[in-house]
Amino acid sequence: MKRVVCVVEDEKDLNELVKRYLEREGYEVRSYLTYNDAFAHVEDDDVHLWVLDIMLDDKSGFELIDHIKNKTKEIPVIFMSARDKEFDRIIGLEKGSDDYITKPFSPKELVLRVNNIVRRVYKDYQTNLVVDGYEVDELQRVVYQNGKVVDLTTKEFDLLMLFAHNRGTAFSREQILIKVWEANYYGSDRVVDDTLRRLRRKLPNLSIHTIYGFGYRLG
Repeated sequence: MKRVVCVVEDEKDLNELVKRYLEREGYEVRSYLTYNDAFAHVEDDDVHLWVLDIMLDDKSGFELIDHIKNKTKEIPVIFMSARDKEFDRIIGLEKGSDDYITKPFSPKELVLRVNNIVRRVYKDYQTNLVVDGYEVDELQRVVYQNGKVVDLTTKEFDLLMLFAHNRGTAFSREQILIKVWEANYYGSDRVVDDTLRRLRRKLPNLSIHTIYGFGYRLG
């Protein structure tokens, strides 16, 4: 079962960017553009963390966190805001937030903060998965074989996670480029084949069903 993160951000492009980065990290992301959309899901029982923008149409993330904490005080919350004001940080902490990040920020930094909070709050949560005998720690982005670390590049690991989380789904090279290398990648789509070949050399026990089960073919 994936960890669920709710992202409440009224800037659609930023919302989508955060969603994409968190999904690549293995989270299930539910994104909301308005206060009312998010408020309708405050009672959801399967949410592990909320990421809230402070300014939301005619209301605020400060109001929303009150309802979230009334439901479950232990659920972690991260605020994000274009206002780098100590006053906002203090209010957020007083209302029970776990972190505060100022826009503009690196999506990777947000992912790291989410990972750290999830790891701290859900100590007993199973974070490792097993792929064809290899143990994968998604939060630390480490792959183990018989207790030893297998050295993978960032893209090799991302490609492995795409396979592991999307068995049975057919992707073209172009779709893999967008999901793993992102839309701003410029270069040959043969990079997919090259990365896959390196991944298979490093993880020779990968099942053909893991690699080809979603419809991708070399050549």
